[in-house]
Amino acid sequence: MRVALFTNNYLPFCGGVPTSVETLRAGLEAAGHEAWVFGPRFATGAEAAPRVVRYPSIPAATYPEFALAVPYSRRAARLVAALDVDVFHAHHPFLLGPAARRLARRHGRPLVFTYHTRYEKYAHYVPLRRQFVETLAVRLSTRFAARADAVIAPSAVIRDELSTRGVASPIAVVPTGLDLERFRPADRRAARARLPVPADAPLVLYVGRLDPEKSVDRILLAFERVASTVSAAHLILVGHGTAAHRLQRLAGTLAASDRVRFVGVRAHAELAQYYQAADVFLFASETETQGLVLAEAAACGLPAVAVSAPGCEEVVRDGETGVLTKGDPMALGDAVIGLLLDAERRAVMSLRARQTAERLFDVRLMIERTLAVYAAATARVTHPVP
Repeated sequence: MRVALFTNNYLPFCGGVPTSVETLRAGLEAAGHEAWVFGPRFATGAEAAPRVVRYPSIPAATYPEFALAVPYSRRAARLVAALDVDVFHAHHPFLLGPAARRLARRHGRPLVFTYHTRYEKYAHYVPLRRQFVETLAVRLSTRFAARADAVIAPSAVIRDELSTRGVASPIAVVPTGLDLERFRPADRRAARARLPVPADAPLVLYVGRLDPEKSVDRILLAFERVASTVSAAHLILVGHGTAAHRLQRLAGTLAASDRVRFVGVRAHAELAQYYQAADVFLFASETETQGLVLAEAAACGLPAVAVSAPGCEEVVRDGETGVLTKGDPMALGDAVIGLLLDAERRAVMSLRARQTAERLFDVRLMIERTLAVYAAATARVTHPVP
């Protein structure tokens, strides 16, 4: 099978969607299929890669590191025609999503759409009235899903939301998978050896973008409460984003500022070491569709403290693989303290977290389920029901 993956967000940009698309691409190739990625071109450039086609792009005014693809390319259209693509898979409802839909309809092939993002939660990046942008984002993304031949939702809550909005297209729940050989438990001391923290210090970890929608300020304030009780505790934050400088200034005002480390972006292949070295994963976002970093933490046997919110609740099993709590820093901090002071409870959660990851997030399951969606969508397009 030859699949064309259309995404507004791809490597070298770091984030959940690029990781998901790359995981899918690699998984399809490993299963013997041919996957082409159609994505934006970044000003900083990107390594040339086989079967990756870059659309002309411009920097986003409110997020300069993000490239906005111009969704028209004669070169891409000619290549698609020459390839005789079997399935078009859009990963966004805007820009390159409609480009994928146009090409799918032109060539009589199915359009599959993965609803990765709660688009209304990103309205602050658009310089227009927020309520208008939120309403428009929901309306346009829902309409795009309704016009797709099949929809993939990364979690059951997203499936249910789309159904409630009236999307009648078949919706399959397919979480982004993980390479469970890479993301696995390992010796904590060995993993800790190359990190900027003492070997025996309790370590709290955050991995993700440092952007407003991720609520990282709550993590810093929660850690201030943790550090006042667990005096040797350290916090490492992996990632970068538009709020990085503001968050670093906030961290500098904390009494425990000398125990907070911003280590910047790390290649996806390096992340396992951070999960393996930590004692608790702390996550405060309420805008997730799946919470991919929570799944990565679970695969490494790392208990998590997260906000009780959609996207997190399907990954973290409260009281079993971690703790779900309210979103305020005091509640988050108290939950972390409880885990740091109870090594036996953490050990039990670690084992259960890994078991959950093996059951739900094996990349082989992701590819198997995605291929089933492709097959069903192809059958509906080539043999439509009267």
